[in-house]
Amino acid sequence: MKRLLIVGAGGFGRELFSYCRVHPENQKEWLIGGFLDDNREALKGFDYPVGVVAGISDYTPLPDDLLLCAVGSPREKKKICEDLLEKGACFTSLIHPTAIIGHNVRLGMGVVMCPGSVFTCDVEVGDFVTVNCSSGSGHDCRIGSFSTISGSCDITGGVQIGEGVMIGARSTVLPRIMVGSGALIGAGSVVVRNVKPGETVFGNPAKTLISRP
Repeated sequence: MKRLLIVGAGGFGRELFSYCRVHPENQKEWLIGGFLDDNREALKGFDYPVGVVAGISDYTPLPDDLLLCAVGSPREKKKICEDLLEKGACFTSLIHPTAIIGHNVRLGMGVVMCPGSVFTCDVEVGDFVTVNCSSGSGHDCRIGSFSTISGSCDITGGVQIGEGVMIGARSTVLPRIMVGSGALIGAGSVVVRNVKPGETVFGNPAKTLISRP
């Protein structure tokens, strides 16, 4: 039996703990062993049956450990996961039982699909992509590694999202739009044009707030 460790004991980590407890693989493929977090007091004041078992920076992987990434920030997620992989850590994905994965959907390593998330068909999803509740994409989309799609987002057909993109809650990206790597889409935005790499956009229609060279 594997020991499942959730990387990050913040709010999203606690949400993933809840999803893991009711997941069909719990107590069959793995047992929830606790959290990894450099803040050893991250769970102080919260009632959880497991605690922070080690810091992220000083964690040493064991042969029967499986890690699940609960880091939302694409930049932090990339650094933390790459550092842990270099140490030999083994990551797993978490697909909530209510998530829908259609035909010809390819998922990378360490993907998290929260309740009600959807990939319809012919979608390519990179490593460590996070899709929060009631979000997803239509046909023929590509979502780059380390990207995070917040809750209740609509990524419509043919959208191409680069690596490390952050999409705020209740955003909509119109068909065939290209979103460059490292871009940030503010909550509630409607993206009607291509977004450059590193650009921050917000609003309806979404307009540039920050443009990085």
